[in-house]
Amino acid sequence: MNILTRRAMLAGAASTATLTAACNNGVSSSGASTIDARVQSTLNYLYSTYPGTQELRDKSAGQLVMPVVTKAGFGVGGSYGRGALLVNGSVIDYYSATQASVGLQIGAQQYAHVLFFMTNDALYDFRNSPGWEAGANVEYAANDRGGNLGTTTTTSLSPVIAVVFGQAGLIVGATVEGTKYARIIP
Repeated sequence: MNILTRRAMLAGAASTATLTAACNNGVSSSGASTIDARVQSTLNYLYSTYPGTQELRDKSAGQLVMPVVTKAGFGVGGSYGRGALLVNGSVIDYYSATQASVGLQIGAQQYAHVLFFMTNDALYDFRNSPGWEAGANVEYAANDRGGNLGTTTTTSLSPVIAVVFGQAGLIVGATVEGTKYARIIP
């Protein structure tokens, strides 16, 4: 690795850190009560805007709600957010979501997402892993042309269903694939 490449990487990392700090997604907020309020607000928005997701909620063993995830990149990118795991409508744990990426990218974006664990086994695996990573086993519920969020029979048979919504910013294509989730103490 030559000096120019190291400098470029350091400049990209510094730019990403600056963009992420500028997007204040509540990293500096205090305590569980702030996360709880954001989770409830996010769920209220999700269920009122996309009524079809209420069926997912009713069939799921639990939901991981990430109210605000901030993603930023300038060559090197990353994202971070905090949220809560709900089982039977009650918060049982708090989690962070982190993601790193390298490639042709520039900009910043914020979005929310909810992971619906459709089986007890999927929820158990998530809760008992030291750092669960979303991968190919996650199905996405998508908007149709009418703005409704729907699931197909194939999607509803998946162990984990992700709903990504509320995107705002300059980077296109928010996804949870490659995101690592870890339990935190707020």
